[in-house]
Amino acid sequence: MDSLANLDTIRSSTESKLTTGKQKKDAGDQAFKKGDTKEALKAYYEALMYLVGIDKTGLQSLGLSQPPSSATDATKDPKQKEKTEVDEIIEKIYANMSACHIKNQNWKRAAETADKALQKNENNFKAMFRKAKALGEQGFFEKASKILEDIKAKSPSDAAAATTELARLKAIDDERERAHKQKMKGIIPQYLFEEP
Repeated sequence: MDSLANLDTIRSSTESKLTTGKQKKDAGDQAFKKGDTKEALKAYYEALMYLVGIDKTGLQSLGLSQPPSSATDATKDPKQKEKTEVDEIIEKIYANMSACHIKNQNWKRAAETADKALQKNENNFKAMFRKAKALGEQGFFEKASKILEDIKAKSPSDAAAATTELARLKAIDDERERAHKQKMKGIIPQYLFEEP
């Protein structure tokens, strides 16, 4: 009897947290669509407070998480973890937070939240794109370019956007290089810049 009451308590608590977390995420999505990134970020943070750490036992009792069917299933691919509905929601929240930070030009936080989404799903192409954009804006052109090339190779539907962003980053990098050379001309003798 005690274990059944405990399971009911876990189930009720988990259902409540999951429902509230989804509502907060939806509120964040709506705020973002209205252009209110501050309110969106607030709602996403609140959603994470409800969703992060929801007990897997509680999810199983709700039928939202399946235990591995056998020991071999669990050990087939050590990189592939059991993914729950909560993991998918959290992944989307972090990717959406990254979009908010990009709109606010908070590049470091945009890259950090994109990374958190990618920890849940390394093939989240939106999160990859947002991370690349944030890195590029911080001047990490090589890292950004590598991610964008990866997107082009793995996701044909996102290749055009990745190509456009690569061209934009190259133009920024070229301009920075030109400005740097111009600055150095006044310091370093001119003959060092001339072709042999």
